[in-house]
Amino acid sequence: MKLPSLLCFALGALVSPSCSPEAKASQVLVLTGSSTVAPLAAEIALRYEQQHPGVRIDVQSGGSSRGIADVRLGHADLGMASRELVESEMDLTAHTIARDGVALIVHRDNDLAGLSSDQVRSIFRGEVTNWSDVGGSGGEIIVVNKAEGRATLTVFLEHFGLGPREIAADVIVGENEQAIKTIAGAPGAIAYVSIGTAEVDQAAGVPVRRVILDGVPAASEEVALGLYPLVRPLNLLTTGEVPELAAAFIAFARHADQGDLVLAESFVPVSNTAGE
Repeated sequence: MKLPSLLCFALGALVSPSCSPEAKASQVLVLTGSSTVAPLAAEIALRYEQQHPGVRIDVQSGGSSRGIADVRLGHADLGMASRELVESEMDLTAHTIARDGVALIVHRDNDLAGLSSDQVRSIFRGEVTNWSDVGGSGGEIIVVNKAEGRATLTVFLEHFGLGPREIAADVIVGENEQAIKTIAGAPGAIAYVSIGTAEVDQAAGVPVRRVILDGVPAASEEVALGLYPLVRPLNLLTTGEVPELAAAFIAFARHADQGDLVLAESFVPVSNTAGE
């Protein structure tokens, strides 16, 4: 008899939780990565656990770069990334579970009507430093940028054709919520975050506002219609042969039955995206 069995036998009527049939049969799935994907993945994981007793799913954020590194090193069963894979990451497979846009956000009291892509580039390069120069009522512009390794930074730089060293940042933040809290406390600031996250926070009363970009509102409805220009996939990542539990969870997460959870996070279900 192996040691765990001897311990369980000795405990007898104490019925240690670790000796229960449920504990023996338990399976653990670890997801790490994108702070944009994590809240949606956590909701899907909760539903999966409810439907599959004996399975525990641990969802941790930390950024898309962490998700990529962890799944490669075997520290996570699934990575989470809120962007397309690049050429150097083709050893991974991306499984898209939703789509999201990236919105420029300002404080709710900022009366800016909207920005063109050229104006965005000028602001983030530090060429324009006052809101009056881009149609606002005036005041110093505070540029909030994302930290290296964040998928939102990669998407933003690629879309606007900017290099990392071109950004004249006043503040560096990590997760979307940090950017939103910074904007909420600084009326002159501008940042970029997940449209879904911004919509949820705005609905909760956080004093931020999404900026119209090139004439298109930064809204999940516009993403779904294929009209908003700055869009990215929300992915689960695997490498090599996918274990049975991970494959089952991916299939579950991508199923149309989880569309309500996707919409609740203000993201766009893959099946609702124009052209798919």
